[in-house]
Amino acid sequence: MARAPKTKKTAERLVIGLSGASGVIYGIRLLEALKDLQIESHLVMTKPAQMTIAYETDMTPKQVAAKADHSHAIEDIGAPIASGSFKTAGMIVAPCSVRTMSEIATGVTTNLLTRSADVMLKERRPLILMVRETPLHLGHLRTMTALAEMGAIILPPMPAFYTEPKTLADLVDQMVGRALDLLGYDWPMKRWGEDLPKTRRGKR
Repeated sequence: MARAPKTKKTAERLVIGLSGASGVIYGIRLLEALKDLQIESHLVMTKPAQMTIAYETDMTPKQVAAKADHSHAIEDIGAPIASGSFKTAGMIVAPCSVRTMSEIATGVTTNLLTRSADVMLKERRPLILMVRETPLHLGHLRTMTALAEMGAIILPPMPAFYTEPKTLADLVDQMVGRALDLLGYDWPMKRWGEDLPKTRRGKR
């Protein structure tokens, strides 16, 4: 009886997408967290995301790309992450603009970011969308419902004030930790019932 061929274990990989909504710091911090967790990161960012990096940070798109293990051009639809045969643990789009969200929902993808997200859905892999928009009209809500029905996780970056954040970095890190929790990764963050003093938890 022939022996089954030995398979090489694939390194754990995660795809990070940055679109043009406000909040690129979430995606940047995710790349840093993945480095801490020793998880291979694959980054793809849109042209509007590169503009937002200039508006919201003191970094350049090139410096952000350097934080990833692999950075892919937005127009490179032949990149590994565009194929379902390239194994990954999932994808987080942080931040996720309404345009990007809408494109993913239709399945009519025009760039590597939305194509990669479509791959996650068709391969039944986790897709987390940190949608950044407010207020939301009915069309936005219906699009989110459609994506949730397809299997995506909608994770608007809502701050948790019970953690008593002292800085914007505290708020960002808490959301990054929540996103990674959804994929089963444990990254330092404050947890209700664990990190808060009992005396404070008793005051409701």
